[in-house]
Amino acid sequence: MAGNTLRFKTNYAVSSKIEPFYKGGKVQISNDEQYIFCTCGPRVNVLQISTGKIVHSFEQKTQHCAAFSFSLLLQVLVTASKALMLKQWAWKQDKCTRSWRAIHNVPVASMAFDCTSTLLATGGCDSTIKIWDVVKQYCTHNLKCSSGVVHLVQFHPDINLLQLFSSSVDCGICIWDLRTSKRVCVLESHFSLVTSLAFSLDGHTLISSGRDKICTVWDLKERTVKRTVPVYEAVEGVIVLPENKDYSQLGVKSPELHFVTAGSKGVLRVWHCSSARCVFAQTPTATAPLGLVHCLLMARSARIAAVTAEHNVLLYQLPYLSMQQQFVGYNDDVLDVKFLGKEDTHIVVATNSSQLKVFDLATSSCQILYGHTDTVLSLDVFKKCSMFASCAKDNCVKVWRMDSETGIVRCVAQGQGHCNAVGSVSCSRLKKNFLVSGSQDCTIKVWDLPAVFPAVGSEPAKLITRITEKAHGKDVNSMAVSPNDKLLASGSQDRTAKLWSLADMSLLGVFQGHRRGIWCVQFSPVDQVLATASADGTVKLWGLHDFSCLKTFEGHDASVLKIIFVSRGTQLVSGGSDGLVKLWTIKTNECVKTFDAHQDKVWALHSSSRDDLVVSGSADSTITVWKDITEEELAEEQSKQEDQILKQQELSNLLHEKKYLKALGIAISLDQPHTALQVIKEIRQAEEGTRQLEKTLLRLRQDQKESLLRYCVVWNTNARNCLDAQAVLQVLLTHLSPEELLQLQGVRTHLEGLIPYTERHMQRVGRLLQASMFLDYMWRQMRVAGCGTSEELRVEEMDTSPRECFIIDKRPELEKRTVTTHGQEDEDDYSQESVGANGSRDVSEDEESVGAAKGASAPRPWLRKESGPNRPKTTGHEVLSESSEEDDDDDDVMEISTRCPPTQVAAPTSCILTEAS
Repeated sequence: MAGNTLRFKTNYAVSSKIEPFYKGGKVQISNDEQYIFCTCGPRVNVLQISTGKIVHSFEQKTQHCAAFSFSLLLQVLVTASKALMLKQWAWKQDKCTRSWRAIHNVPVASMAFDCTSTLLATGGCDSTIKIWDVVKQYCTHNLKCSSGVVHLVQFHPDINLLQLFSSSVDCGICIWDLRTSKRVCVLESHFSLVTSLAFSLDGHTLISSGRDKICTVWDLKERTVKRTVPVYEAVEGVIVLPENKDYSQLGVKSPELHFVTAGSKGVLRVWHCSSARCVFAQTPTATAPLGLVHCLLMARSARIAAVTAEHNVLLYQLPYLSMQQQFVGYNDDVLDVKFLGKEDTHIVVATNSSQLKVFDLATSSCQILYGHTDTVLSLDVFKKCSMFASCAKDNCVKVWRMDSETGIVRCVAQGQGHCNAVGSVSCSRLKKNFLVSGSQDCTIKVWDLPAVFPAVGSEPAKLITRITEKAHGKDVNSMAVSPNDKLLASGSQDRTAKLWSLADMSLLGVFQGHRRGIWCVQFSPVDQVLATASADGTVKLWGLHDFSCLKTFEGHDASVLKIIFVSRGTQLVSGGSDGLVKLWTIKTNECVKTFDAHQDKVWALHSSSRDDLVVSGSADSTITVWKDITEEELAEEQSKQEDQILKQQELSNLLHEKKYLKALGIAISLDQPHTALQVIKEIRQAEEGTRQLEKTLLRLRQDQKESLLRYCVVWNTNARNCLDAQAVLQVLLTHLSPEELLQLQGVRTHLEGLIPYTERHMQRVGRLLQASMFLDYMWRQMRVAGCGTSEELRVEEMDTSPRECFIIDKRPELEKRTVTTHGQEDEDDYSQESVGANGSRDVSEDEESVGAAKGASAPRPWLRKESGPNRPKTTGHEVLSESSEEDDDDDDVMEISTRCPPTQVAAPTSCILTEAS
């Protein structure tokens, strides 16, 4: 915006997305520790750790992904589908390089590469293991287990041993010698499913974990149990701590072997192998996850990655095991979302759970807030966006505060008093001194905030209810405080919205007009207007003075769930259960743009403090941040217009300088068929136009010829431009071979479009040619012959102007001819002609012979125009040509063209024409 000029928003673009990337299953980290590979339904997603964004996604169409494995050295990904197909991907190029059919009879359950990334092991649900040579692309081994699903396969880290370890539902660990394709032994110690295997650095010790709440330390040389470690929880993952590192903060006092376990208690524990005792354990807190299902070592960055049962990925920094990053793999339904922080750097999200999630928009790292005991339904932020309030189904309201330095959010106050789920909460706009909540118990409560909040580590303060009011007959779905903190609006399932005075909660008015329940109410930031969104699919604007409906916006096909004001209150953004987000201009009542980025109900919408970002949350577990690109589009459009003006000027200069090739190239680059046509016309009108056109077109690039052929299809549809199109086609079809023509994109479609109009033009030219030939024929057959003087015969063309018509008459008494014009007499002797009733002069029927022979002194040739069926009928606008059969060979033949007005030529029946005296 320049100065005080307000420019309406015209478009938003997706700036970033927080979407599901993990829904359970295997998790693997790349060797450079920059990417996380994980499964999400039918896809395998690649998450970039630094940004938290999905950078690659691999999906086998119509086939659910059953297992995958990532090669650390070859940088290839292999996926197995339930349709028994294996696919090898070059994951950085998003390209499938190879696919082959697995020999298993049922889907693959587990996969693993060896340390050289040459061999791939697949364990199936048919109790068999296949070994594949990925480089040479063939199956090397087919191993048969005892029974059950082979859920775990892993190669020994020493490739020289060529050993494979596997486990199935029989709870044993099988060791296979790949040289002999035989099972060497079975390690039996666990009484439940073996979940993880970890090898020591020298490869002589194996640690196995199970859901029987024990970890077993194995001596691989003797293939015996060295130690059984009771961990008192179902262990899902185990890793060995790197040697020769200082982990004294974790209780590691000796260089002996230590390992870390992750299990059902949701904490990481460090164990000493020799003594079988726990030397360090994370302190269980209210924020601890419900359980850990995977544990991975990131040796390069000295971190440990743990995966929770709630599909979250936690990154802990060694040696303190402090949480560094947390990624939420699946958010479930997003019910509400608000910007948080002074610069809108974070968003707080209420999902279909009792936890609140605070995301850093730069890294997508998440902070999970625990406090509510049931699903959080609504959120609202205070003015400076460092504090926010939440309400949930636990009948409770909580106030949270973010530390500006550390970014840590903690609960500072809470209030409880509603008798049912609290569905809406709204904070004060001017000062942080109160908030309002609306519940399914049909009441509204006004809560006073304490002047001073408790210090870090203290218990949250208690909120005190100032006023409680029975507001509606059904659930209160939405609350909104006016910008001046004096008014309160409430929307309910009873189809009404009400306006209240916050001073004493007195009812000021009722807004009635919606046919179904109201989901959202919002005050305009500048006008005394209230906006309501309803399940009837409409948005209405109401005047606060008379409570009348000012405008109604219709466009959603289903319920409108959320609305916000943008552009200083001149525009609205709405989200509906049809998954659409719409931008409205209030003045014109027009839907400016519709954004389709969600697959389910859009429950949440919020605008940033700068009004340049909008965040939306949907039931499809996706959070989308939209950026206002109106200014960028306007600047781009102006830049395009300036560039076009410059090119147009350059094009005119080139045409003036007769640089046709460059001019045509510019016209094609501007994608302006009309301009290109003008260039073609200029070329054809120049000297040696055909040759110049041929020379110019043959020097064009391949893509320019494609565009020119496409233009010809359009030009050929107009008879005015068809000659230019045909001239271009003649050059292209003459000088380009069929192979070159087939290389042109869409040539078949273009030629098929040229054929019907070309045939029509040919038919039109044929008809024109026939008409011109008939005219020429009539001209030659209707010539008028005349004789010259007695000395010579000559043929002269008569004046064909429409001013006069010459008539020759022959007197029977005289041998001399008298020539008169229409209505005017000649000076020669003549006798009085008799004029018929129709105004024509009568000529005697017996005077048919030529009066004077060749060489006579006085007589002139004369011609009598015959009447009858053989005489051609003419008008004053036709060209007449007649040759007298009575003239001898020496007589002159006169061709006469007359253009007489219709009144002069329509009446006469015996008109004789000759040349002027």
